[in-house]
Amino acid sequence: MTTQEAYRQCEEIMKKGSLTFYRAFSLLSKPDRQAVTAVYAFCRTLDDAVDESDRPEESLAEFLQAFDHFLTGAEQTDALWVALRDVWERYEMDVEPFFELAEGMKWDLHKSRYATLEETEQYGYYAASTVGLMLLPILVPRPEEAMKAELRQGAIDLGIAMQLTNILRDVGEDLNRDRIYVPRDVLERHGMTEADLLARTVSPAFIDVWETLAQRAEMLYASARKTHRLYPPASRKPVQAAALLYEGILDAARQNEYDVFTKRAYVSTLQKGKLLARL
Repeated sequence: MTTQEAYRQCEEIMKKGSLTFYRAFSLLSKPDRQAVTAVYAFCRTLDDAVDESDRPEESLAEFLQAFDHFLTGAEQTDALWVALRDVWERYEMDVEPFFELAEGMKWDLHKSRYATLEETEQYGYYAASTVGLMLLPILVPRPEEAMKAELRQGAIDLGIAMQLTNILRDVGEDLNRDRIYVPRDVLERHGMTEADLLARTVSPAFIDVWETLAQRAEMLYASARKTHRLYPPASRKPVQAAALLYEGILDAARQNEYDVFTKRAYVSTLQKGKLLARL
């Protein structure tokens, strides 16, 4: 398989998996855009190994074994590994967040309830901040040493904000899978129990719970925005676009009157255009 064919398949995975990210990162130059699609394909394939498999633990182990083979330089013909090999050769990639994302997948295998907001945000780091850290060498190649810590923290904040947004959008879907990412301490702070959440009622208390997490996410989006000035002009707008489009999901849920049990909040094409016009 040629490298270009491998990238084409990765692009299809990204287009099918997240039109929001696909549209945001389409603003990149072709080489950087292709590298982003390869990283996305890695993340999506790893996620599917857990969520779409009848034997998730074995599927996760098999995927990580294939990644180990990749890291040793073994020849592989699957599109993901062909494309990722090219990325590894062109950028100074950091392997740690790739393994940390797998740690988040392991949490999903063995954990379905979260006691505190801190614990939920730790999951958000594994599940989403890691993706931002994977992309940093592509979006900000060879940054100055003084910028590295701030860039890293911005990527972490943005990832947690996005994962909190996912949690708020998917409350109903997660209940269907017997998963509750809304932390127990936030529920209790507003007089709610797990049973109340399972009742799937948009009560005043639920709105307070939802807004507590939403406002935390918005604070993290704002914190991440402060680091956007550190990105080169070529990658700054795609990162800003991804953040804007994702944050827009929160307002979409509000427009749905907080019904995240029977409706899926999304940013319409028209709304996406308006948000992107702000850039």
